[in-house]
Amino acid sequence: MDSLVQKSVVALLSNRPETVDAGPFVIGWDPTSDSRFISYATPRPDAVITPDDVTALVAAFRNINRVPRLEYVTSCAPDLEKHLLDAGFTIEARHQYLVCSPDTLTVPVTPAGFGIIEPTSDEERAGGLAAQNEAFGGELTATPADVARVRRTQERGGVVLVARADDGTYVGGGQASPPGAGLSEVAGIGVRETFRRRGVAGALTAAITELAFTRGIEAAWLEAGGEDSWRVYERIGYVPMGERLYIALD
Repeated sequence: MDSLVQKSVVALLSNRPETVDAGPFVIGWDPTSDSRFISYATPRPDAVITPDDVTALVAAFRNINRVPRLEYVTSCAPDLEKHLLDAGFTIEARHQYLVCSPDTLTVPVTPAGFGIIEPTSDEERAGGLAAQNEAFGGELTATPADVARVRRTQERGGVVLVARADDGTYVGGGQASPPGAGLSEVAGIGVRETFRRRGVAGALTAAITELAFTRGIEAAWLEAGGEDSWRVYERIGYVPMGERLYIALD
């Protein structure tokens, strides 16, 4: 599973608006955003990587004016972490990822008072994005570039769903990436604080995963941001698997 997840990350980055092939690495980046979480690199599974490759990778990031940063499954490049640390990179986080298959998925009933929709207009996309932004500590707004990014995800076969209260208030959202190596990454699950602990996050994650399965993927994977979200994901059928590393040169 580690190799498949890593291949799916390579495919995900290859779907960015711009890509850079840097030896054994692929950099996926978006000229409309300087977010370090959107533009980053990952190694191709089982590639032989040398310190010179890391030096060239840093130079490639400097050429596009982005922070050198990687996300990857550690077992797929066992020597890479040492090369990066020797080059001055620092570890941001180390997370275990979870995987769900059609056989393990449990879809709960959507909580009373809420609905989950697939946005078909930019107004609906912006509403879901604004709720997600607030859920992650930002402002209750969404930029045109953010909306375009979500629309592009849908156009390329990814899944985007939005949660709304019955009065029309947008309360959260999330997505699954376009399929890669038969997998999709479920990410960005966010529910505004006022509406948490009502089952919305679990229902939203399960609905996104189920829709991705109906569109042909073999498995979905994600990472939990804390113990609360970990429990939510395990309840709907996600099972802990391998380790991913986040590392950057600031």
